[in-house]
Amino acid sequence: MELSYFLFLSSGLFLGWSLGANNAANLFGTAVGSKMAKFSHIATVAAIFVIIGAVFGGSGTSKTLGQLGAVNALPGSFMVALSAALAVYLILRIGITVSTPQAIVGSIIGWNLYAGKPTDLSILSAIVSTWVICPLISGIFAVILYTLAKRLLKFSHLHILMQDQLTRIGLFMIAALGAYALGANNIANVVGVFIHGSPLQPLKIGNFYTLSAQQVLFLLGSIAIAVGIFTYSHKAIATVGNNLMELSPLMALIVVLSQSLVLLIFSSVGLNNLLIKLSLPTLPLVPVSSSQAVIGAILGIGLIKGGRNINWLIVKKIAIGWVSAPVLAMIICFISLFFLENVFNLTVYVH
Repeated sequence: MELSYFLFLSSGLFLGWSLGANNAANLFGTAVGSKMAKFSHIATVAAIFVIIGAVFGGSGTSKTLGQLGAVNALPGSFMVALSAALAVYLILRIGITVSTPQAIVGSIIGWNLYAGKPTDLSILSAIVSTWVICPLISGIFAVILYTLAKRLLKFSHLHILMQDQLTRIGLFMIAALGAYALGANNIANVVGVFIHGSPLQPLKIGNFYTLSAQQVLFLLGSIAIAVGIFTYSHKAIATVGNNLMELSPLMALIVVLSQSLVLLIFSSVGLNNLLIKLSLPTLPLVPVSSSQAVIGAILGIGLIKGGRNINWLIVKKIAIGWVSAPVLAMIICFISLFFLENVFNLTVYVH
């Protein structure tokens, strides 16, 4: 059982690698593109904090994906993750940053269709709504933060060199926050479908802390994300860095901060419970796209500056990637499940 589990889990780790390769652009593509940070330095910071975020903050969004489609057979879980990873990888190959959450949703729907299981439309609508809300909120955050930062700098009378140094420090700090948020929010995309039937055991770390079985699974997935950050993120960084819009160092900092805040609010169980306690509207605890958050932030800043510097052809290219990712993942998953069941005689779902 354990050996077969790890063989099937390999597709989830591949998806984690794809997510890291794709989403590094969202974490620090703006910083690298604006030449305020070296790739190797900021990638190291991001890799460390994406693991911390996944292990200690990743439980909230996993439950929602399970409600969308309870993949109940390991070969099925394998193909759901692999289909999403292939969709992300194929689109990433042409230099387009794509939405991993959308790809995994497409794969789960593909499994639901093949298995004859109903797709919970209320959960699906909540997830799809975030595909609109996420970039919108990020754009609003970016506009507010950029306006406040410009006014603060105007009255601070800081020397240009001091501003530069503070911006560099800020980019590293915010990249760490963004990586934590990415791990917490998106680890469900990577290994969420493997939680059911996991044979993993709790892991004791000295006399200080014990990781639960689920946290051990999240640790494995987040290590795959970290590897993806280092090995294959350069193409997507080129697109998000400066091709979409030329970014000043201050803009780069605001963009990363805005997307970090968006990922945090969609993954924070504590914030969700607080809003319920105060009888206020809540946001769904779902994996959201850091790609959409970053691009929403860039467009927000670009629009308040008149919109003249935005490369709308790149925006169109990215939008095509967002639409094609779930559709491609769904098709790959449906067809591949047929081959797994009928050619390899594997059980891909349980009635």
